[in-house]
Amino acid sequence: MRLGRTVGLSMASPVFNAQRLLCRICPGLRGVCGLHTTSSCASKDHYKVLVVGGGSGGITMSARMKRKVGAGKVAVIEPSENHYYQPLWTLVGAGAKTVSTSRRSTASLIPSGVKWIKSQVQEFNPDKNCVRTDDGKEISYEYLIVALGLKLHYEKIKGLPEGFNYPKIGSNYSVETVDKTWKALQDFKEGNAIFTFPNTPVKCAGAPQKIMYLADSYFRKTGKRSKANIMYNTSLPVLFGIKKYADSLWNIVKTRDLNVNLRHNLIEVRPDKQEAVFEKLDNPGETVVFEYEMLHVTPPMGPHEVLKKSTLVDEAGWLDIDKDMLQHKKYPNVFGIGDCTNLPTAKTAAAVAAQSSVLDRTISRVMKNEKPDKRYDGYTSCPLVTSYNTVILAEFDYNGQPLETFPIDQSKERMSMFYMKADVMPHLYWHGLLKGFWGGPGPYRKIMHLGMK
Repeated sequence: MRLGRTVGLSMASPVFNAQRLLCRICPGLRGVCGLHTTSSCASKDHYKVLVVGGGSGGITMSARMKRKVGAGKVAVIEPSENHYYQPLWTLVGAGAKTVSTSRRSTASLIPSGVKWIKSQVQEFNPDKNCVRTDDGKEISYEYLIVALGLKLHYEKIKGLPEGFNYPKIGSNYSVETVDKTWKALQDFKEGNAIFTFPNTPVKCAGAPQKIMYLADSYFRKTGKRSKANIMYNTSLPVLFGIKKYADSLWNIVKTRDLNVNLRHNLIEVRPDKQEAVFEKLDNPGETVVFEYEMLHVTPPMGPHEVLKKSTLVDEAGWLDIDKDMLQHKKYPNVFGIGDCTNLPTAKTAAAVAAQSSVLDRTISRVMKNEKPDKRYDGYTSCPLVTSYNTVILAEFDYNGQPLETFPIDQSKERMSMFYMKADVMPHLYWHGLLKGFWGGPGPYRKIMHLGMK
């Protein structure tokens, strides 16, 4: 344990000073003192709770923390002017929604009483309880919540991102390229329509194939299906990670004559020739080239560089937190939520909702110097859009076991689930989750299943 302040105590408090002195006199007592930092950085800007990142996890936790500790004591660091409900981009790329419906200004979402620091974090210094922003400002905190999300790496595919300047190629993962997917669908004439999944962790792991099913539906509606060879080239050895839902998806693939190539990783795009190059992961060094009439790219993804170079991460660069309590393994006044963490579950907005409820409770207990007592079970959800009016609602936990909310077989395509995905979930996101009122469907699941699940 490092010398410093005890979680939940002010740096200037008599209790803190007494504990620090005791630990210096008797080093053997440091373990019970709960101290972990050297000192606070010399900063004029100090907050009881500092949130880094203004995405779904960051806005949600800033709202919850403001209610917990009061106005003026919480700040969120986020450089972006706009905030997007990204799960909607699957439908935007298929022409069923517009980008504007997924967008809100960040200013309109920052909770009243929470300070918005419009900057980027350049450095984490958890040993001194502070961060440094890109304008050189140091900001100190008592509690830190890291909600940075992840970074898209189109540049790791040769020929991108400049290849997006050519027609017939798009990606639903960026606000700058999602409309290009819809344009490529509309302009499709004849040939291969290829959809990819990279050889890295991704957010919303179902999205790369959702747009394939929507493309199939669109081609059928417009009379182009007989001229389209639809291919899903994925780096994974499976179509979907949870067998119950994968079995249903394989049935759809076979029924609709879709071609799935497992263990194929996109490494190069030649947009001038309309060629995509894939490496065969089970045969190192072997590649295969496909011509395309349409190409949807899911980019490689990874943690942000500022996080990777900090002392907060595991060997892979993800925020290293306890998978049950969401508290950092080394720094007990640091917590994490969402895509930037090393939690062994799918990275989705639904996961953020469930995590936010647990994290709220964990921080409450830590602030009172009590042991966290609520556990995150890994709940996550993926509404697998299979057409313009059907969805398979996949819900599961850390163990890959279905954790379904409704007392029906959710592995079946249902129109009701599509409208929940397209219309109900966005409303729940803007008015429930981001305001800190929606912590996932756990309580409702118990009611739906009469307390048996």
